Amino acid sequence: MGIPGSGLAKGLAVTLRTMTRKSHTAQYPDAQPELPPRTRGVIGLFEENCTVCMLCARECPDWCIYIDSHKETVPPAAPGGRERSRNVLDRFAIDFALCMYCGICIEVCPFDALFWSPEFEYAEEDIRDLTHERDKLREWMWTVPAPPALDPRAEEPKEIAAARKAADKLAAAEAAEAAEAAQAAEAAQAEAERGSGGTAGNGNGNGNGSGNGTENGNGAAL
Repeated sequence: MGIPGSGLAKGLAVTLRTMTRKSHTAQYPDAQPELPPRTRGVIGLFEENCTVCMLCARECPDWCIYIDSHKETVPPAAPGGRERSRNVLDRFAIDFALCMYCGICIEVCPFDALFWSPEFEYAEEDIRDLTHERDKLREWMWTVPAPPALDPRAEEPKEIAAARKAADKLAAAEAAEAAEAAQAAEAAQAEAERGSGGTAGNGNGNGNGSGNGTENGNGAAL
């Protein structure tokens, strides 16, 4: 058997040890918590990247994403081409009263239109106000933290490599055109200089010939 009152003594010992430790209570909201950058607070929408593919709405297990769109006809980019149709976003809303913050919509988006933001202070008195329309979702994009830096030893992303290759190709083409234009200008200038020199030489020859003929005639008359 244990000593009577030993449990009480152990409890008091824990209380005494806790009383002597420094408190770690966060004085929220006076002191804002330091949250990790990947905290799942709220979802932001980058509307320019959305193609209305509806993949996020179909994969959402809570069906809390609402998307409306319509089709528009795009004229051909070149004469003789055919018209194309594209989806135009009319409504993109997320009901955070239903959302369980699983992040599936962000993971399945193929065009990086949805992002996590660590902001969490968006409580509402009316549950209907927890449905954030696309204007509100776009405002959350300003609170999305910057992505972490890449590993210096990691391979360059394919998108950046392709963009750099295209930029280098365009710069090389522009440099070649500039070199050809400079060569053409030099050739034209040299041709103009040769033409002006030939004209001056012909004039001097004609003048000398006329003068000699006159002198010879005068001498014969004398």
